[in-house]
Amino acid sequence: MADAESRPTYLLRLRRALERGTFQNVRRMLRALHPAEIADLLQSLPPHERKVTWELVDPENDGEVLLHVNDEVRAGLLRDMDKEELLAAMEGLDLDDLADLLQELPEAVSRELLRSMDLQNRQRLETVLSYPEDSAGGLMNTDLITVRPDVSLDVVLRYLRLRGAIPEQTDKLFIVDRSDGYLGILPLGHLLTCDPDLTVADVMERDFEGIPVNLPAEEVAKRFEQLDLISAPVVDADGKLLGRITIDDVVDVIRDEAEHSIMSMAGLDEEEDMFAPVVISTRRRAMWLGINLVTAFMAAWVIGQFEATLEKIVALAVLMPIVASMGGIAGTQTLTLVIRGMALGHVERGNTRWLLFKELAIGGLNGLLWAVVVAGLAITWFGNLEIGGIIGVAILVNLLCAALAGVAIPLLMRRVGIDPAIAGSVVLTTVTDITGFFVFLGLATVLLI
Repeated sequence: MADAESRPTYLLRLRRALERGTFQNVRRMLRALHPAEIADLLQSLPPHERKVTWELVDPENDGEVLLHVNDEVRAGLLRDMDKEELLAAMEGLDLDDLADLLQELPEAVSRELLRSMDLQNRQRLETVLSYPEDSAGGLMNTDLITVRPDVSLDVVLRYLRLRGAIPEQTDKLFIVDRSDGYLGILPLGHLLTCDPDLTVADVMERDFEGIPVNLPAEEVAKRFEQLDLISAPVVDADGKLLGRITIDDVVDVIRDEAEHSIMSMAGLDEEEDMFAPVVISTRRRAMWLGINLVTAFMAAWVIGQFEATLEKIVALAVLMPIVASMGGIAGTQTLTLVIRGMALGHVERGNTRWLLFKELAIGGLNGLLWAVVVAGLAITWFGNLEIGGIIGVAILVNLLCAALAGVAIPLLMRRVGIDPAIAGSVVLTTVTDITGFFVFLGLATVLLI
């Protein structure tokens, strides 16, 4: 941000200026920010302040700001814009960015926007829109520079000078034949340092593979990460060059995946507006709480089956939360590790058995360690050797069960098409609670009653 000021301080200054009504100061502050920083501030403001601030943003930045806010905030901002403002905001956006926004615009605005574009750009936009948003085709931009292999480097340099500008994030040119078939790349470093009399074919890199147009976005991100790419070509099944993907779009994919993983663990949508109305947010969270309530009743039902045991030995009720808590934490550790490994492509059918045995070994060793510790504390506390032994065995069994569930649950969910980041923690907690209570109270019933 401007003058290297911290975000919290800048947000505080902005809100104070809004409260005082010094809107000219707000305009100056916003002009000093990048559109992404403005978007971040808008998402940090309550609805009324957000609306006022949005009206003070320079119209030239509207399109870029809309790209960087989350879906729910964007929908609210779009509702406050009239037709002329929307059309002006879309001017100058890259085709891939325009494709991201076009489907959220009112139909009348979308039609007029398409009519205002020349035939070539309209066809390019339709090409991008024809692919799923979370695929290489949905990420690609058709704004790229292609050259033929039989021309000299000197001709390429003169061509670039005639263009006067090159697309952002251009670190390489793409080599195609007369039918736009992809042949390879020409890094700008080669173009600038090699003998200008050499042909493109002499210095081009032919082994740089194109990205299949239907490759999922997360796989695209992995390829960029592994190969340290800035840009990459996108090709169809016949090897025809369709466009390119740049690092700025991949960063958005990585950020979205990270937000999805974090928010899904709590049953929330990563695109949810933090300052959405109370009723809307309540309705969204109520369903998740309802699911948790059902699982809690399942655990309570198991406890209810040992009501007579609990009435006779009160110490068991005191110690029960320890068994459930230890299993839940151990299972969550394994679950998080496996979900992360699945997201990175590290967990596959060939290595799951080894991973399962490893987690069971860890669960067994930790189970033995903490079983001894908790048993000793329970014996000291209640002066009852049998209770200490029972809770020790229960903790060992529950940690083993937690390790098994932490590996198996996400794998089974993926097989049936359920995102383990969304429901995995609820199922895991249910399994560890029920197992822990059943073993602990079951042993107590057999040995103490």
